[in-house]
Amino acid sequence: MGEMVVSANPTDELSALGLGSCIGLAIVDRRAGVAGLAHIVLPERHEGGELAKFADTAVPLLVERMRRAGAAVPRMEAAIAGGARMFEMSGGLDIGSRNDQAVRTALSEANVALRASETGGNQGRTVRINVGAGLVTVRVAGQPAVALVGGKRPPRPATSKAAASPTGAERARKWRGPRAIVSTTGAQP
Repeated sequence: MGEMVVSANPTDELSALGLGSCIGLAIVDRRAGVAGLAHIVLPERHEGGELAKFADTAVPLLVERMRRAGAAVPRMEAAIAGGARMFEMSGGLDIGSRNDQAVRTALSEANVALRASETGGNQGRTVRINVGAGLVTVRVAGQPAVALVGGKRPPRPATSKAAASPTGAERARKWRGPRAIVSTTGAQP
């Protein structure tokens, strides 16, 4: 929780596991091949806290780190997941909803387009980004993954005239998907 990662390695898969009231913020620049993921815990920063834990500081920090890795703000596409109400608490304290709204506000202030969201409810979620494909997926516990952003596979380098234009079926057979897993939580899926 409260971690952030940016990658331009097309074989990486970034993941935020077990999002409850936390928000998994995924941002991709598919043209640049850069992706970033933040596991946001609370809406506002408290004195001395890690910047990546809080919506108001994590969003601009993630945007800046992606920019330094070669992404451009006008091409950035964001997706958010999480923000669930995991426990009924007296007094109407709904951290998930507050996190959701704070991330949306910070994205708007950073001029990053929010393309999709899977927030609210009372179930945990896992967010994954396939960096090379620019694909962001979310999986609700016990259900299949759903694409939120992207899905286009990266272009393959041509090694010969025959390899320069394989058919769609040949490309599907040859592409093996991501090789490395990078988790914002340090846990392996």
